[in-house]
Amino acid sequence: MASLFLGILSTPATAQTVGDDGGVASQALKLPSDMTVFGKSDPNVRKATAIVNGYIITGTDVDQRLALIITANGGKVADEERERLRVQVLRNLIDETLQIQEAAANDIRISKAEVDDSYNRVASNFRRTPAQFDDYLRSQGSAAASIKRQIEGEMAWSRLLRRNVQPFVNVGEEEVKQVVERLNAAKGTEEYRIGEIYLSAAPENMEQIVSNARNIVDQIKQGGSFAAYARQFSEASTASVGGDLGWVRPAQLPDELARTAAELDVGQLAGPIPVPGGVSLIYLMDKRKVLTSDPRDAILSLKQLSIAFPGGTTQEQATARAGAFAAAAREIKGCGDANEMGRKLGADVVDNDNVKLRDLPPQLQDILVNLQVGQSTPPFGSITDGVRVLIVCGRDEPQSAGAPNYEQIMAQMEEERVNKRARIYLRDLRRDAIIDYN
Repeated sequence: MASLFLGILSTPATAQTVGDDGGVASQALKLPSDMTVFGKSDPNVRKATAIVNGYIITGTDVDQRLALIITANGGKVADEERERLRVQVLRNLIDETLQIQEAAANDIRISKAEVDDSYNRVASNFRRTPAQFDDYLRSQGSAAASIKRQIEGEMAWSRLLRRNVQPFVNVGEEEVKQVVERLNAAKGTEEYRIGEIYLSAAPENMEQIVSNARNIVDQIKQGGSFAAYARQFSEASTASVGGDLGWVRPAQLPDELARTAAELDVGQLAGPIPVPGGVSLIYLMDKRKVLTSDPRDAILSLKQLSIAFPGGTTQEQATARAGAFAAAAREIKGCGDANEMGRKLGADVVDNDNVKLRDLPPQLQDILVNLQVGQSTPPFGSITDGVRVLIVCGRDEPQSAGAPNYEQIMAQMEEERVNKRARIYLRDLRRDAIIDYN
């Protein structure tokens, strides 16, 4: 639920980093040194935290948006981390306000009906009616108004960029051809799908930024969402998509990140890594070879046999039952024999078609990638979840990968340039804004 929640609700974290000790970024933005005082405010008192060009952002606004983030992280956020998130939420709310105000200045306004339609879709994603979703948000310390404000901001900024930025971004035919040539030249080399959290730093506040980065690593390793932290803290243009850089080759990365990525296994996190202008955290989401078919892109047809353990089963009893189940599973002669064997074992049998091998847990990928039709995995599971085996009933091997087409490459290059100009646009809005802090 966390990734879905933040994917819908989080605002791009594109503001400058402000160290907890009030460093260079704090001075540049003229933020007061006592920013943490609003953390002690009574959330029931609508006291202004910041006034942005006349629009009031209250402590309640901050608390309600913060509650969404904490809920998306399973409610497990340390007090120190909560305060750092609170500061970031205020920055995001300020940016959101500036975006809505600039859109309005350009005669772009999002109607209440549009916001409500989008909010209703969010509610349906959580399998709730709008009224039920209202109640759910209140139970988490948030409110429907907080999400609706965020929806309004995202829609307004998107339309503003389409009108004022996108028409002036051009990608030449020769540029696209050069990208295609580089892809073909790199065929067979390894590429990575990487998530990045970038934090800018100057020499005088580097120590504090590194400390902040280590705190983020600790939170993610304790179960926090990498995408959620990327959206709230990363200063890269990919913050709005949870830090996802997409598929990149080592040559496209800074040397420091390329070296680290080559040493990571899928699912591993590394950092903080010193890079020009700051530090980065990287998460290896996947890897493959350029323009080469990957066995892990196969589509499988699977049959699953599973047994559950009754309450009170000891580890010793579970191990014995799993052993007997494993011995019986080895005797299964293909999927045609699975249903009968399942009946004899008292196991539940479920068919799973069109399963992408790459979507399965890494441990199962390593096993299934080498299995032939009719073969089964070793048993896996736990006392709580029971034990199961998967039998391969069919496999559609991946086709040889081809280069992205002209239109895809063009769209990607245009998006990158729009994002770059959008960051500059927002930076200028911050620079010209009149913001009062309490």
